[in-house]
Amino acid sequence: MRLSDLWRWNGTIERGPYLAWGLILFAIKFNIDRFLSQKLFLRSWSIVDYQHAGQMLWDVLPSFREGAYYSTLVAASLPFLWAGIVLTLKRLRSADLPLWLVVLFVIPILKLVLFVALSVIPSSRMRAERRLRSGDVKGWLGVLVPQHPVGSAVTGVAVSLAYGVAAVWIGATLLRTYAWTLFVGVPFCMGFCSVFLYSYHRPRTWPECFVQILTTLGIASVALLIFAFEGIICLFMAAPLALIIASFGGAIAYKIQSSRWWHGSELFCCVLLVIAVAQPIESSTAPAAPLLTVRTTIEINAPPERVWQNVVSFSELPPPNEWLFRLGIAYPRRATIFGVGPGAIRRCEFSTGAFIEPIEIWQAPSLLKFSVTSNPAPMEEWTPYTKVHPPHLDGFLESRGGQFRLTRLPGDRTRLEGTTWYRHRMWPVVYWQWWSDFIIHRIHLRVLTHIKHLSE
Repeated sequence: MRLSDLWRWNGTIERGPYLAWGLILFAIKFNIDRFLSQKLFLRSWSIVDYQHAGQMLWDVLPSFREGAYYSTLVAASLPFLWAGIVLTLKRLRSADLPLWLVVLFVIPILKLVLFVALSVIPSSRMRAERRLRSGDVKGWLGVLVPQHPVGSAVTGVAVSLAYGVAAVWIGATLLRTYAWTLFVGVPFCMGFCSVFLYSYHRPRTWPECFVQILTTLGIASVALLIFAFEGIICLFMAAPLALIIASFGGAIAYKIQSSRWWHGSELFCCVLLVIAVAQPIESSTAPAAPLLTVRTTIEINAPPERVWQNVVSFSELPPPNEWLFRLGIAYPRRATIFGVGPGAIRRCEFSTGAFIEPIEIWQAPSLLKFSVTSNPAPMEEWTPYTKVHPPHLDGFLESRGGQFRLTRLPGDRTRLEGTTWYRHRMWPVVYWQWWSDFIIHRIHLRVLTHIKHLSE
């Protein structure tokens, strides 16, 4: 172990010193973060906070105080980031692995996979010595994987399928966590392991590997549908993210099989075991869901006084024509009000149930603001069975409140703005927020357009 290993990226480093440096640097960094949190910001900091620090930073940057706190921690981490990247480059070079794998060092969950794998995989020199002594090039995994292309392809799909379905069931049903491990770690491992086993005995072309990835994901989706774990709508929403991440994992396995790197069994085991360990850890350290906002505006050729009457409550909406709602996404049908002024109860009927909305602000005819005390299911899943009710339909997407703001425009017209504040407990937030914002915006448009027609 040399201090120069922390800043010079030329040369190599063995797995023992790499593991030791990683543990030492993490211990130092943890205590620095804890000192800064307690002394400068009067806040606590624990090891589990690293699990969701990146997401918290993304959510709170608009807040000056929170942004200053996390920006300070980020600035303090830059020397450790440099040292980690340098050490990882040296270790990749020692193991004769592609140097671009260093990008995994900054990706949640995958950085843990990379660190454990590089702490276990021997150097190319040690592998060469092992081959000379024993003549065993492929290890015990080479005995289990068939030599025939069809056999190796089937083995890759079968192992990845069993692992993926089991991980989804454990994460979603037992741990009830829809987070990085489930949506990033599991597809990555499935794509990696499927291609890794398929190309274990001889190199395959990238088109062949990509077909292997598509086959694995396709069969896994069918399996989740058959076993009633998920419905068609949620599988459709998750498919783009799963395909990208699985292709990334498959591409890494493809680069490994086309390099001089020995197809040792250590890497295969590390990839599977790290995700299995990360799932319960992530479940126990899940961060608070961020509060998200969606606003939609429409202009109405009617005065605010007339529009207000149709905002407070409105009659039956016609059946939806939008493909989104015809697929099963919950859509509004009618709204009724019980009482007048703050404390009145508004009941907004959706296709899956009713939102109960106690009125907080009643400023006729300009502002109606309410909280939400009861949420129905956000969708009805498409499924070959009578009913499928996956865990994410209960409490993972919740409306917390909303409002209608009416602004008088020239010509006795009205600008009507609808706002919804909501939370969803699915990560990566940015990806799933794209879907949820789009859905809520379409719900807004359905209601506001109906109010427009009634008022005009």
